[in-house]
Amino acid sequence: MNPSASGWIKKLLKDISDMAYGQSDQSSFYKSLKQTGFIYGSNVSVILNLVKPFDFTEEEKTKINLFLSFYSIHQHSQPNNDFINSLVNYYKLIGNQKRSVFDGLFGANSQNSILEKVIHKRIHIDDNLFSKNFNYFLINALLFVDVLGYKHFLSSKQDTKIYVNNLESALETIVFSVIDSKKDKTEYDYNLIKLFESSIRHKNLNLPTYTDAISFFVEPLEKLYAVDLVCMASWTDKKIDSEELKFLNQLNTDLDLNNEAIATSLKDINQFYNDYKNKVAFLKSKNLAQSFYDNSSKVVIKLIKRNSKRLIKELSESKEAMLLLTKSTQRNLTIEEQKKVQDQLLDIFKSIPSLAIFLLPGGMILLPLFVKFIPKLLPSAFDENRIGKDE
Repeated sequence: MNPSASGWIKKLLKDISDMAYGQSDQSSFYKSLKQTGFIYGSNVSVILNLVKPFDFTEEEKTKINLFLSFYSIHQHSQPNNDFINSLVNYYKLIGNQKRSVFDGLFGANSQNSILEKVIHKRIHIDDNLFSKNFNYFLINALLFVDVLGYKHFLSSKQDTKIYVNNLESALETIVFSVIDSKKDKTEYDYNLIKLFESSIRHKNLNLPTYTDAISFFVEPLEKLYAVDLVCMASWTDKKIDSEELKFLNQLNTDLDLNNEAIATSLKDINQFYNDYKNKVAFLKSKNLAQSFYDNSSKVVIKLIKRNSKRLIKELSESKEAMLLLTKSTQRNLTIEEQKKVQDQLLDIFKSIPSLAIFLLPGGMILLPLFVKFIPKLLPSAFDENRIGKDE
């Protein structure tokens, strides 16, 4: 079974057909999934060792773990219904929007082929584009949102897109809150705060308040995942200060979890770091927030350079975007202006496949960096108003 070759889903389903896979309770399954690194965005193994120990790449391990996560959810919810069809229909539903990154994939010959293409595109946009640090820590750490969305889809097909959007927004709120709670913030903490503040997915809405975000987490898996993401954010400098600990304890109470939930989450991420710090690229950094920001900046710069001609052409047809980007070289844009320029850029990204990253969960976090760097890396069009040009 080779997850990089056509037909891997059919072979994988055959391999696990005789197993009692998916029969354990979902909290135990989630714990096993976390041990693979899936929740942390860096897959070091395959869940429960359900496939033969081939030398899979990290991308292939991610594909397997994502697929098996969906399968486990399905076996618990609707084991008698067609799994592949339901999962394809789920992705059609959440992708049925103006800027779907899955456009063009649903015309394949078979449902298995469709699903293989969707999963590939979901986790890996361009082999030569991403640094491992960026790809795994940002995009793949949010893959469990897809799994929770599928769980909701199986229980109630109504408002699935709204559920996924609300889940992402609620997660952003509490992750931002723990970063903001740090007593002594570093330069990179402030950068991350700005990124999260600017990463509102729905331009007509604000992120929910902390209280509203907490109320969204009802199911056990939602709570476990929320705690792990928040602990990852607080752990980025590998120490927890008193204010962070206070916030984490309050979060534990607000989510109505047992007293060991936060301690267990922090213990798990520490264990993962100790076991794999020499194997996982992003764990080698002394400061994960610094690694995240630096690598995100490199990715954005590379994106702009690779697509500069196409960007210039598209931007020249969008006077409002050009005006706002020019203003950004002279002063900070207002919140309203930031939303406008992000809307304009997202419309442009639809026509440039390499920029599909910004349309995925987590991709919005990079837009402020894009706005920051694009005037510096595109020629002439922005030169007349660039700060410091004549100094």
